Amino acid sequence: MTADQKKHAAAEAALTYVKPGMKLGLGTGSTAAHFIDLVGARVRAGLDVACVPTSETTRHQAERAGIPLTTLDQHPFLDLAVDGADEFDDKFNLIKGGGGALLAEKIVASSSRYMIVIADDSKKVDTLGRFPLPVEVVPFGVKATAWKIERALKICGLTGKLVLRTKAGQPFRTDGGHAIVDVSIGRIADPARLSDLLSVIPGVVDHGLFIGICGIVLMGTDAGVKTFRKS
Repeated sequence: MTADQKKHAAAEAALTYVKPGMKLGLGTGSTAAHFIDLVGARVRAGLDVACVPTSETTRHQAERAGIPLTTLDQHPFLDLAVDGADEFDDKFNLIKGGGGALLAEKIVASSSRYMIVIADDSKKVDTLGRFPLPVEVVPFGVKATAWKIERALKICGLTGKLVLRTKAGQPFRTDGGHAIVDVSIGRIADPARLSDLLSVIPGVVDHGLFIGICGIVLMGTDAGVKTFRKS
């Protein structure tokens, strides 16, 4: 199976958790896109759901698919959030934000009764950090914020290369108008501690470490979809 076929299989498996009347959070990225298309097909067949998108890209795809959309202001508590991940470990810690929507993704996931991650088997790691950690920052004082990020890494005994994300030669901007600093670390031995340290840095809006949020991972493999449940 190709990676895309594994993603699609994981997205199909997530559909079994979707029930009529649910309020759903829709993630962002290539794997979440499969789920959105599948939900759209179910909606056109009569499924009654309302969904909160985590990015403008997701919103546009959901609208094209005919999925009814809502907001967290209208429904602050969701039944289920389904999203991809750039990495996950066996403790259900995640790195997300490769698509630049980490802030909305974290708000939606943490507002849901359950977060299901759908992914292909290349995303499973023993220790987080192989994928660069996205840190969303306000554009004002990026260099000063970067210095504080480096200090947080040092406190955790880590070093990392910090790169300001760009797109088409210009600084990347999230849907909220923020910048992203991608931090290449290699291994994050204590992601919970790093998460805490990054979260209190002035200038950091949020970061791509999702700790204690995900409860189920559906992983597409050559042998089928494997289900991991947090005990």
